[in-house]
Amino acid sequence: MFIAGFPAGAWGTNCYLVAPGPGEECVIVDPGHQATAGVEEAVREHGLKPVAVVLTHGHIDHVASVMPICGARGIPAWIHPEDRYMLADPERALGRAFGAQLMGELTVGEPDDLRILEDGSVLELAGLRLTVDHAPGHTGGSVTFRTPAAPELPPVLFSGDLLFAGSVGRTDLPGGDHDALLKSLARVCLPLQDETVVLSGHGPQTTIGRERASNPYLLQVAGADSAEPGAVRRGI
Repeated sequence: MFIAGFPAGAWGTNCYLVAPGPGEECVIVDPGHQATAGVEEAVREHGLKPVAVVLTHGHIDHVASVMPICGARGIPAWIHPEDRYMLADPERALGRAFGAQLMGELTVGEPDDLRILEDGSVLELAGLRLTVDHAPGHTGGSVTFRTPAAPELPPVLFSGDLLFAGSVGRTDLPGGDHDALLKSLARVCLPLQDETVVLSGHGPQTTIGRERASNPYLLQVAGADSAEPGAVRRGI
């Protein structure tokens, strides 16, 4: 499996292009604010052909480039139904304090071909298998995507803003729910193999094993730490 990733836009949101290998069809994960140029550069450099966009959640820093990318290439986008409204109404999802200054520079709305993600479903796209896990907490429609292990390759979890290296996503915006996020960590992340590579929505990559041993939120849900964590959270 081949993955090209880069941070984009005002919030440094990680966008990923995932393919069986260079020169093949690919899936774009979370093309957010000002991600279009980075996507086009990765496509040219690695000879990729995008066939779908998949979204871990609906916040504008993860979806702002969906319309231009899907429109230019005639490809579908996938999102959980609980976050669908955010595509056309990002201010409702973030509150005016976050959204108002950006609205003039964004093209909001739904792409022509918008499809719905379901918990436990498996997407067969570009020669890849992506298992969808509904993981509410950061938003009501947050999901993760995970790939199976392959010969000499560990499984990969695209965690969105559920799990970061050393932290988790914020839950103080509309639709956020801290208790739900902790339950999602326990249900989605704790059962994974330690060698699972975590590619999150913000910040560096990590592994489930590293986070299981040191992330205060995973320690809390595993019962190893009864204190309220105080790690810095990222993103919006």
